[in-house]
This record gives sequence, C-alpha cells and structure tokens, in this order.
Amino acid sequence: MESMKKKKERVRRIFEILNPLYTHEKTALKFRTPFQLLISTILSAQCTDKQVNSVTKGLFKKYRGPRDYVSAPIAELEADIRPTGFFRNKAKSLKGCSQGLLDLYGGEVPSTMEELVKLPGVGRKTANCVLGAAFDIPGVVVDTHVKRLSIRLGLTQNQNPDKIERDIQELLPEDQWRRFSDLLIYHGREVCKARKPDHDHCAVLGYCPSISIWARSKLRSLKL
Repeated sequence: MESMKKKKERVRRIFEILNPLYTHEKTALKFRTPFQLLISTILSAQCTDKQVNSVTKGLFKKYRGPRDYVSAPIAELEADIRPTGFFRNKAKSLKGCSQGLLDLYGGEVPSTMEELVKLPGVGRKTANCVLGAAFDIPGVVVDTHVKRLSIRLGLTQNQNPDKIERDIQELLPEDQWRRFSDLLIYHGREVCKARKPDHDHCAVLGYCPSISIWARSKLRSLKL
C-alpha cells in the first residue's frame, strides 16, 4: 500500500504537470455578483458551463435578486431555465435558496461554508464553488470529474463526495485545493473521460495507478 508521503509526492507531481496545461480561470461561469454565481452554480448541475451562460445572459436581466426568484410563478421560472436540464428540481432549488437568503441573511450571500450549506439546494460542492470564485476562500470542489479522477488516480477509496473532499485536502496545501479541483475537472473533460480515457494524450499517465488495470483489460479484449 502506498504511504501517505509517497502519495503526497505523486500528487505534487500531478499538480506541477497539469497546472500549466489548463486555464487559470476560477470558473467559466459568467457572473457579476456572488448571488449570480450561486444561481449559475445551481444551474450547472448536469449541464455545461457554456449552456448555463447562454441561459443566465437573459435570466440575470429578468431576475435581479432573491425576491424576484421567490415571487416568480414556478412554471415561468421552469420555462426560463429549461435548457439547463432538470429544470423542475432546479427551479425549486432556486426558489428555496432565494427564500433562505432572505430569511437567514437579509438577501446577501454569506461567505462561510457553515452558512451556505444551510440554504436549500446548496451542498458542499456548490458552496465551495461560490467560496472559491467569489470570495477567494480555498476549498475542494468535488463534481463528477473530480470524483472519477480522484478514484482513478488512487487519491481516495471513497465514493462519498464529502469524504473525497477531506481525502484530497490531506494531500495538498490549502492554497492549492481549489486549483487542483479545477485541474481534475479540466483534465476529466478533455482527456480522462468516463468511458474512453485518452491514454495517448494523458500527461500524468505515469502517475496513474489505474493504467495497469486498463492495460490488462485491453489485453484481455485483444486476447493477447
């Protein structure tokens, strides 16, 4: 079994290799205020950032604050966000989150994890996205790509996002948490895809303990 010291060194090398390869944008979501980012992040579940941005371009002109989302007819809000997918659940989350902001924080988006996760529809992933991009507060964002790559790279044996978050935090300095999350997200989108990882273009292939598993699987499929 790999020691913690060796695992940290391997993660350090993965970070150093991937860091110059991908954009340093904190998020591809377009926003002007923490509230807009919160709305965009909720809408981004199971949806591309590009698609979310195309929807919020008009959405943010129509709905300017929490009260606008709370007062909007649910069917109308669903229609406005329909292109992002799962629009019924997302509309409920937007309304619940907005009502929570009004009830708990005077309509302002708080800047702590403890406060954010009290809002309906806001989990640690969403909270870390908002904290990192809007308030420069370090955090590990565990989305589907981070979860997949963390397991493939042997950084965790857990399936639970909260536990994965803690496992990654133990491997990196706090000021690298958010950037490392972003690197795994970008690498997962472009190279280490769910169904067909592009091994030929993987810059960190030599640091991936799962490659031997895939290699054996490929050999069996070729009957070699």
